[in-house]
Amino acid sequence: MAEKNRKYDIVILGASGFTGKYVLREALKFLDTPGSPLKSLAIAGRDHKKLSQTLSWASTQTAIPTPNIPIIIVDTGSRSSVFEMASQARVVLNCVGPFRLHGEPVVRACVETGCDYLDICGEPEFMERVEAVYHDEALEKGSLVICACGFDSIPAELGLMFNSRQWVSPKEALNKVEAYLSLESDMKLVGNFGTYESAVLGIANADELINWRKTRPRRPRPQIPGPPPQKGPTLEHQKGLGLWAVKLPSADAGVVRRTLSALTKNPSGLPGVNESPDYITRREKFWATVKPAHFCVKIANKSLLATLRHITIGIFIGLLGTSSWGRSLLLKFPSIFTLGWFNRKGPNEDEVNSASFKMWFVGQGFKDKSSKAGLENRVPDTEIITRIMGPESGYIATPIILVQSALITLSQRGNFPKGGVFPPGIVFGPTDLQERLQQNGISFDFISRRSLSSRE
Repeated sequence: MAEKNRKYDIVILGASGFTGKYVLREALKFLDTPGSPLKSLAIAGRDHKKLSQTLSWASTQTAIPTPNIPIIIVDTGSRSSVFEMASQARVVLNCVGPFRLHGEPVVRACVETGCDYLDICGEPEFMERVEAVYHDEALEKGSLVICACGFDSIPAELGLMFNSRQWVSPKEALNKVEAYLSLESDMKLVGNFGTYESAVLGIANADELINWRKTRPRRPRPQIPGPPPQKGPTLEHQKGLGLWAVKLPSADAGVVRRTLSALTKNPSGLPGVNESPDYITRREKFWATVKPAHFCVKIANKSLLATLRHITIGIFIGLLGTSSWGRSLLLKFPSIFTLGWFNRKGPNEDEVNSASFKMWFVGQGFKDKSSKAGLENRVPDTEIITRIMGPESGYIATPIILVQSALITLSQRGNFPKGGVFPPGIVFGPTDLQERLQQNGISFDFISRRSLSSRE
C-alpha cells in the first residue's frame, strides 16, 4: 500500500492514447475539488508532444486549466522508466494496450514499489497470468492489482450482483443470469482499434490459454442451485426484450467466475488491512445478499441483420486469427474484416457522443428452493430482469468507471486488502461504486419479475 506522501495520487499511463485522453478528461473533473481525494495528478507516456497536446485538449473540453499537470516520459520497454513512474504514484491507471504486449512491465513495477494498479484490460490471458505470477508478491509488498476496471468488466460484475440482490426472499434461489449487451448510436458505431487488436491476438493465444489453465490449481466453485444451463442455439431471439443475440466471447464471464470463486473462498468478502467497523458491517451484509449464478454475456441488437453482421465478424476473426498471415490481414485491414465497425482512426467526437449502451440481465431461478422435489432436475420457475444503461462504452463509460474506482481506492484504501491481485467485483462490490456510477450517468434499473411456465 503506497504511502500517502507519494508525489502523485494518480498517474495516468497512456494518457495520449485513444481511451487515455478521455480518462484524463474525466479525472480532471475531480482534481482538487471539495470532497475529492484526488489532490495531485500526473500523466505518462512515450511522447512529450502528444501528451502536451492531450493536456490542451482536455483543458479545452473541461474548461479546467492544466498548467501544473506534470508529464512523465515512460516507455514500457524501459524497466527503469516504468519503475521511476510507479515509485512516485499511489495509484497507476494503465491505459496502454494490448496488455499482453505492454502490461506486465507496468504491473511488475507497481508490485515492486508497493503502488496500487488499476487498468482497463479485457484480455483473459493477461489477467490470469498476472494473478498467478504476482499475487503473492503483491500481497507481501502491499500492492493492490485490479485489472478490468473499465467497461470490461465492472458493468458485468455489478450487474450480476444487482440482479442477484433482487432475489430477496431466503427461500428464493438464483440459477443463471444471461447478460444481453446492446451498443446503440444515432450515427455509425466505430470501435477502438486497440480493442480489436486485443481480440485478434486473443484468438492467436486461445489454445495456449486453455492449456495453461489446465496446469493451474482448480479454483473453488460456488454451489449453484439447479441444473447447469443447456447449450442454446448460436443465434437467439430473445422475444421478451425484442432482441436478436449471439454469445460474446468477452472477458466478462471469466472475470465474474473469478469473483464468485473468491467469494466461495471468502463468504464475507475480503477483510481490509485497516477496516472501519462500519465498513466491516457493510461488507458482511452486502455479500450475505449476493447469490452466485451461472453467467454469460451475449451481444444483442433489435435488428437480425446487425446480429448476423456480428456473427460474420466473429467468423473472420476466428478463421484468420489462428495464423500469422491471417492476423496480418486482420490488423492491416480492420475496416474490411469488421464491415466498417473498427478502423485505425477510431471514432470522431460526434460518433462518441451519439453512442450509448444498454445491458440487460435476465436472471432465472426458483421461487422456493425448500421444495421437497430437488432442484437438480427442475427448470427455473421465476425470472427477474434488470438493466444497466449509460453513455458510449469505450470512451465515456470506461473513463467514468475507471476514475470512480480510483477515487474509491484513494479514499477507502484501508477497507481493502493490504495487497494482492483480484478481479474488481470482489474488491469494489461492497463499496459505493454503484451509487457513484449512478451519480455520473450510468443507471441501474429493476425492469420486471414474472413466473415462468414449464415450457419456457
